Amino acid sequence: MTNNDIFKKLRVALKLRDEHIVEILQLVDFRITKSELSAFFRDEKHPNYVECGDQILRNFLNGLVLFLRGSKEQPKQPSDVLRDIHKDFLEAQTQKTPAAPVKRAAQKPAAKKAVPKKSVVEKVAYKNGKKK
Repeated sequence: MTNNDIFKKLRVALKLRDEHIVEILQLVDFRITKSELSAFFRDEKHPNYVECGDQILRNFLNGLVLFLRGSKEQPKQPSDVLRDIHKDFLEAQTQKTPAAPVKRAAQKPAAKKAVPKKSVVEKVAYKNGKKK
């Protein structure tokens, strides 16, 4: 299993977006752009695929600890942090789905007078040779 696979699995398991990962890496003074980050998550056969080095994964894991737990001076509850991330994730999902276009009802024609319908099916007398 490569560092890229580990990075991808952590990203999916924690439902982290690119903004969160950039923020996590900035906590440990590691600067990275979103385009550099997206190269790690590409397919290995893609021409822009980049192998994730040990240093990047190590800094991400150290930053993740700070992100979830906080520092000694300002401790955080990891469950609260994850809840906020999931809330942001759900909001982003609902914003992605486009709202269905509102269909306006066409004006209805004037009401027609009720006309009794004729029965299309008539009673049929079967003559198959049997007498009752």
